[in-house]
Amino acid sequence: MGKTSFTILVVLPFITSFLSLFLGSYIIPPETILRMIFMKLISPSTHSPWPATYETIIFDIRLPRIVLALLGGVALSVSGASLQTVFRNPLVDSYILGISAGAGFGAALAIAVIPYAVSIQLSAFIFGLLAFFITYSIAKTRSGTPIVSLILAGVIVTSLFSAGISLIKFFTDPHRLAGVVTWLMGSLAVSGWGNVVSITPSVFIGFIALFLMRWRLNVLSMGDEEARSLGINVERDRFIVLLAATLMVSSFTSIAGIIGWIGLMVPHMARMFLRSPDNRVVIPASACIGSALLLLADDAARCLTTYELPVGVLTTIGGAPFFLYLLKRGGARAWRE
Repeated sequence: MGKTSFTILVVLPFITSFLSLFLGSYIIPPETILRMIFMKLISPSTHSPWPATYETIIFDIRLPRIVLALLGGVALSVSGASLQTVFRNPLVDSYILGISAGAGFGAALAIAVIPYAVSIQLSAFIFGLLAFFITYSIAKTRSGTPIVSLILAGVIVTSLFSAGISLIKFFTDPHRLAGVVTWLMGSLAVSGWGNVVSITPSVFIGFIALFLMRWRLNVLSMGDEEARSLGINVERDRFIVLLAATLMVSSFTSIAGIIGWIGLMVPHMARMFLRSPDNRVVIPASACIGSALLLLADDAARCLTTYELPVGVLTTIGGAPFFLYLLKRGGARAWRE
């Protein structure tokens, strides 16, 4: 990766974050926002000459939402890139392990069946992790954990939890059903500093683990036999990668709901931009592109209409044409080059 490409990717999330501060249904003059940020950095204790509402909107609503989008973009895109490498399949993301379906079931259960008795975020996080461990347990054999078995187990677990979600929706009171459906569509509207703080450790630990293992991902992509011949403990390394990806995705999904296609699209974008499948650069590149892309999608969700759209719907609308372009242009060659 050249210096210019590296600079572009690193600067991209900062540019989108800065621009996102100026976007929203409540109009605040740009010069006022700049003065507020400057004053906050220089002298936080100084009395503000602008309405308190301005500070609330910028520092308590928009800023935590921006940080949440950045964290979510990193979680979804880096996990997608890692899983695609481990499974040696460019069409894999966190859905394949049943993580999203498990988290969705947990959230639906908390919203519809046992409201107020348990935290929605906690329930979604627990069931997301549970789905992964069920998938891994089903696929594991005495001789190891074959990739085909993992994929098939993931399909089974996803189907079971999806059926559970359907049953919950069928028997749920219509007033609560709206909350279940809204959560499943994915949104960053629930952002706040409390939510940001709650998922930061999980995303940070998962990202650091995958970042440090990025050269091992290159070896794992060669196949089990080749990796073992090079001294790699395939079972251990694969489990660490899967667990790190699960930790990141389940923690973010527990807050924002199911947001699809980011983990599928972004690794392809990174490989196409870099013209290389080398995970030593694809992993950090995916983190930069994914954080910026999810933030832009959330900006569109907030600003396209007078009411807020579910960001998960927008990422799906954008993801389908991208893969159509990929098929027509032969973009999958970036995976093989």
